[in-house]
Amino acid sequence: MAKSDADLELCYLSATEALAKFQSRELSPVELTRALIARSEALNPRLNVLTELKRDSALSAARAAEARYAKPRGARLRPLEGVPVAIKDFHPVKGEITTFGSHAFRDFRPAHSAPTVERLLKAGAILLSRTTTPELAHGGITKSPLWGVSRNPWNPQYTCGGSSGGSGAAVAAGMTTIADGTDGGGSIRIPAAINGIFGYKPPFGRNPLDAEHPLETLLHYGPMTRSVADAALMQNVMSGQHVADICSLREKVDLPLEYPGIKGMKIAFSMDLGYFEVAEDVRKNTLEAVRALKRLGATVEEVDIGWDYTVLDAWQTWWEGLFAALCGDLLPRWRHQMTPHVVQLLEAGLSHSAARLYRSNVVRGGMWQKLGPVLEKYDALVCPTCAVSCLDAEYDDMARELLIDGKPVPAYVGWAMTYPFNMMSWCPVASVPSGFGTTGMPTGLQIVGRTFDDPTVFRVASAFEKARPWRGARPAI
Repeated sequence: MAKSDADLELCYLSATEALAKFQSRELSPVELTRALIARSEALNPRLNVLTELKRDSALSAARAAEARYAKPRGARLRPLEGVPVAIKDFHPVKGEITTFGSHAFRDFRPAHSAPTVERLLKAGAILLSRTTTPELAHGGITKSPLWGVSRNPWNPQYTCGGSSGGSGAAVAAGMTTIADGTDGGGSIRIPAAINGIFGYKPPFGRNPLDAEHPLETLLHYGPMTRSVADAALMQNVMSGQHVADICSLREKVDLPLEYPGIKGMKIAFSMDLGYFEVAEDVRKNTLEAVRALKRLGATVEEVDIGWDYTVLDAWQTWWEGLFAALCGDLLPRWRHQMTPHVVQLLEAGLSHSAARLYRSNVVRGGMWQKLGPVLEKYDALVCPTCAVSCLDAEYDDMARELLIDGKPVPAYVGWAMTYPFNMMSWCPVASVPSGFGTTGMPTGLQIVGRTFDDPTVFRVASAFEKARPWRGARPAI
């Protein structure tokens, strides 16, 4: 095997594979880190998915990890010792420039790290790079005035999604071993689907939030990986009570890396959740995924969730209100250097009344009255992640509408079937690759669990991964 081919194989190792090779001394963290740095340097000029590549500090950390593995066998090693990680440039990292994709923060160095980031690094993960996000992470397409347009490794004409788009693309392109993301309306699951990787939105409280979003039920920190086992590995590090977050749960769920099959399980299926228009190629891949679950021995039955566009209005009201509360005071100084759509969202949020905001909770209650009985009867629910297989990299969130198979839908997140489950925040949700659309771009399937039932979501995802392995498919870039 030529050196370039061998380096490419290193770049696509899973974290669990890398750890095993580190422990057997077949591979050094330095070798892996160097290969990933070289690939990131080669691809980022075309994809623009990294805001910073930490060459020197990453190699220094890799050498320290190498020294730990060189100690006598049986020496204490941390769970992610020597595994390179890309951290979203929306997540505070103590002392490191964190821009949130905005000119307003281009030189900002936070005094603390987000709890999940702190845990990943304390567990031995190596901070390799920072990944792009739309300005202030409020978009399903990753582009910003500060960093420009980020592109999909499967086809740079198309978007890598958002708001954790840089993380999704970096994982898919073999520019990092693992990455993290945040999800307030699908910002982990959208780029997971669009980039053909695994993404997980944990239930509210499972992973601690940062100090900037106290008590915020819509938002979740979670893993973005190439395998289900890697996500479980990350979750076991990221989750658990943290003193910085009053909502973080005392209960600690340790996820296995291997799971039994799903024979005998009952799974509900909805193509449209009651109101989404879904493109034909996504429909085809979703139905094939359902057939795969049936071949695994699960009973899969179509159900009527019965939601409607009231859900979008309620989510958007909450989302805009949250955004305005956190960032509305930036408008007087930064309005003319901000993304026009961000300005539009902030102004909308500032106009909402407290009564309208609280009405969103009434809608959430009504949504649960329809979803709750389904999850009482079934072990999990599956549905598409996104209603389309791709969008242009420079897609305009402010467009009047988007056409899906000739039918108009709202341009802003009308194509993302993810945000309803941020309203149902206590349900764990994963996105797994479900195939490729007519444009050759990946599509995703969401697996929705009962409240706080992380293990069942991972069990279904693991079985699906074994039946329809996706890691062998790589973008030709």
